[in-house]
Parts: sequence; C-alpha cells; structure tokens
Amino acid sequence: MKMENLFNEDIMAMDTYIMVKLKEKTAQLAEKLTQKNRAPIALSMGAPTSSPPQALIDKLKEFLTEDNIHTYSVTRGESYFRQACAQRMKNCFGVNIDPDKEVCSVLGAKDGLANLIRFIINPKHEDKEKDIILIPDPGYASYSQMVKCSGGLAYSMPLTEENDYQPNLDDVLSELKENGYDEKKIKAVIINYPNNPLGVMASRSYVQSVIEFCKKHDILLISDAAYCDLYYDENEKPFSVFEFKGAKDIAVEMYTLSKPYAITGWRLGWLCGNSEVVARFAKGKSTIDNGICKAFQKACAYIMTSSEGDEYIEHANAAYKRKQSIMLKGLKELGWPIEELKIPNTTFYLWLPIPRKYDNSTKFCEDLLEKSGVVIVPGSAFGKYGEGYFRISYVCSDAKLQEVIDRMKADGFRF
Repeated sequence: MKMENLFNEDIMAMDTYIMVKLKEKTAQLAEKLTQKNRAPIALSMGAPTSSPPQALIDKLKEFLTEDNIHTYSVTRGESYFRQACAQRMKNCFGVNIDPDKEVCSVLGAKDGLANLIRFIINPKHEDKEKDIILIPDPGYASYSQMVKCSGGLAYSMPLTEENDYQPNLDDVLSELKENGYDEKKIKAVIINYPNNPLGVMASRSYVQSVIEFCKKHDILLISDAAYCDLYYDENEKPFSVFEFKGAKDIAVEMYTLSKPYAITGWRLGWLCGNSEVVARFAKGKSTIDNGICKAFQKACAYIMTSSEGDEYIEHANAAYKRKQSIMLKGLKELGWPIEELKIPNTTFYLWLPIPRKYDNSTKFCEDLLEKSGVVIVPGSAFGKYGEGYFRISYVCSDAKLQEVIDRMKADGFRF
C-alpha cells in the first residue's frame, strides 16, 4: 500500500516552507563553509536572537509554581490574558476591545492564520469553484500555502513600487473577473502592514478604502499585525484597523508576541475583532487544542501591560535601527542604490534588488550562501512579484552583520 494515498491531496501538494528549506540547505553546507572560514550567518528567518525580557522570564518562573497552573487552559485563553490583550489594544491604539467576546488566544499568529483560513474555506478541487482569498504579493510565504491546503484559491494582490505597495482592490477585482473567477467566491482579503517582506507601511486613507471595499462586497478583512510593535519613527507608528469606524463589522486582526518580546519558540498571540468571527474561530479551535500553558499566558499578560515590557520594546527597536544602519552603510559601499530605494522605518527587514549580473533571485541567494555562508531569502519565495529582489532579516549581532558586509566585499558580491 502506498502511504501517500492516505493523505489529503491539497496538503501533500503544499510546498515545504522556504525557511525550512533554507535551514536544510545550510545544514548540508555548514561543515564545508566552516572549514573555509565562512561559517553560516543567517539573515533569513524573522526571528529575534536577543534574550526575552528578564521580567517575563522571572514572572514565568514564579507562576509555574502556582497551584493548578499545570492543568488545561481554555481555547479562548485565560481571562487575565484576554484582558491584557484588550488593555494592550487600548494602550497602543486607543481602541476598545471586549476581552470576553472579541479576543481569542492563538498558538502564535501562524497557527491562528492557518486555522482561520481553514475555517472559512469550503474546499473544492476545481479552481473556478474554489473559495478565494486575496493575498498580498510579495507577502508572507505561508499565506498561499495555507489557502491552497485548505482547498481554496489564493489570488495575488500586487504590491509594487508603482502602486506604492498599496494595491487598488477595485483593479484586482476587475482582473479577477476578467480571468473567469466569480467575485462572489471571495471570502477574505489579507492585509499585512507593516509588511513582510517589504517592511513598508500603508497610509490611513488606504486602509480606510480597504475597509470600505470589504464592507461593500461582504468580504472578511484579515489584518496580520505581526510587526506592529517594530518601528523607528513616531511619525510612522503602525496603527490598528480598529481605529477606523465600522472596521469591527467586517474585520479581525492577528497579533503575536514572538517579534516584540523575542519569544518565537514559545508561541502565543491573539485574534481580536468581529465578535461573531472570533466566536466561530474559538469554536473551531476547541476541537484542535486545549489552550496554551497558563503560566505562560499569565507571564505574558504581565509583560504586555508593564513598564518593563514597553521599555524592552523601545530598546529593541533602537537596536534594530542601529543594525539597519550597519547594513545600509555596507550595502551602499557595495554599490546598492540605497538613496533611490524606499527604506522602511518598520520591521527588521530590508527588501533589495538583486545584483545586476543576476537574472533571478534564487541563483543570487544560492551563490551568496555557497561562497560566503550568508543566508538570505530570494524574493520569488514571497510571490511572483517578488522576483528580482531578496530579503535580509537583520536580527543577529552587530558584529555578524558587519562580517556579512566584509565577506561580500572579499568574495566579490556587489550590486
């Protein structure tokens, strides 16, 4: 018997996550690279390498000793965690969120997004019959795969320099219909600002237009706000969709604690917004998990609403700004036209054109890894509009970032 016949065709057709493939490739080359003084330096995954807040660690140790803290939690999240999420939304964005009806915990934003997409799609096999989710392109590499393995169709919204990385949804809709798809099959629009991989923000007027579009066409708006805490300029401070009137009628927003507090492996975040969507989401998740470690929820509830947590984010953002400057200075010396590019004041990513002698992003990234031991991500991994670019994640130490520049100079990698 062929075991492959037992598995869901859509799931088995999924591509392996780009970061997993890069890790596997790097592991294969690690010994050889180390022998020639080019031990791998990862600028690929968006995973902070600094230690989490000490106050968070101390509180987690303290709460782990409480009576019954080891027992099952609940799918929605403990009340103290949901209340902290609502307070965080109030403190950061001035918006009111009901912790009892409008918040649900998630095992990180990736888990939350994957489940939400699965819950809203009715799986079909023929493309023209499938439910559709509009996704940003370039965009988080998992969006398209999440939709595909759920039996839906991911339809690209182009984020380009020409449209200032803010696609006109009326144009997307017109193109979709011209290509023979049924607009009534559109279930949701995903927006992601600050954006991964571009690092860019959207204007308030643009987000307002997206909300109005979704209301007009009865489409769910999913705002992936994973990077809302990472910014360097108060004039470009990220905002919540719920700062706009009527957003709760059609929107939910996904948050994660992985990026702001450097706890990527501990997995905790929340979904908030439209109460009916949150309730149905929680109902679906009730058959999948029994909630998240209560001691961890409690420790995170503390750090999210504490001065220690705010100070940690402030210091981390200052460090990322410094790291960005190191990379920009070095890349400019290597010929990249930094002044001509849109350099973001959010996230810890740089989105840059590949050197002129290359005609595809994968080849450039492979050469840089195999010759210099520097791991970056080809733009094509983020969608068809990502070809010709690459993404750098500047989360490692300042010294390693400078070493990357030094290696590129020594090994002949220039724009």
